[in-house]
Amino acid sequence: MNEREMIPFLQHLALESGRVINENFTRPDLLIEWKEDDTPVTYADRKAEEILRKEIEKAFPEHGIIGEEFPNIREDAEFNWVLDPIDGTRAYAAGSPHFGTLICLRQGNLPLWSAIHLSAIGQLYIGNNKSAWCNNHPILVRETPELKDCFLLTTDPRTPPQIQSAAGWDSLLAATGQYRSWGDCFGYTLVASGRADIMCDPELKIWDLAALLPIVRGAGAAVCDWQGNAAGDSDSLVVCHPLHQAEIIALLNPVAE
Repeated sequence: MNEREMIPFLQHLALESGRVINENFTRPDLLIEWKEDDTPVTYADRKAEEILRKEIEKAFPEHGIIGEEFPNIREDAEFNWVLDPIDGTRAYAAGSPHFGTLICLRQGNLPLWSAIHLSAIGQLYIGNNKSAWCNNHPILVRETPELKDCFLLTTDPRTPPQIQSAAGWDSLLAATGQYRSWGDCFGYTLVASGRADIMCDPELKIWDLAALLPIVRGAGAAVCDWQGNAAGDSDSLVVCHPLHQAEIIALLNPVAE
């Protein structure tokens, strides 16, 4: 699974799935359905995942596939792919470009290679835990010396205080500079490419999480869950420059008196 094999294949997957996603983007007649977990799904979500699965099955028939929209196959295979055809379906359905396709190759539970395709704006991020690129150009997190000057992002401003410590979230908001809800995978690409400083999500599914890790790690970010534990099978994520990780985690998790 070297660069000469993986990067062209990830580019191929992004291109093929991106066609159907962009063809349906901003369509006024786009049908939106609501799943049992109160999350939306569209024709484009399902069709894009079908395309991804078909291409992976053709190239790697022995690999497993874990996806958001269809049942998993060969989950016990040594290598498996984790797919989210449209991460940020709410944004997609609303005509906002803050969405992306998430593709991750894992060995067991270890993410090896991944792609985030922001098809609406023509940006393809690829990472392998050691390096990361956007449209073939290397990317790195930026070092903002003071936490008070850091740009903080999250997906839904309402959920951190509902799921994690409300006092901790308020403390982080007060300690940082700019704050926006440019979330889902889009926020992680901003941190990885040095245009924002912190991205936090208090709750994630495996298909939301897996593809983020090789890219943000490859860009030099510190990565952990909300409590500061190693990210992987966790259900939350905090990504930032290593300089600020300890302080951020301390703020998010205040010690009860």
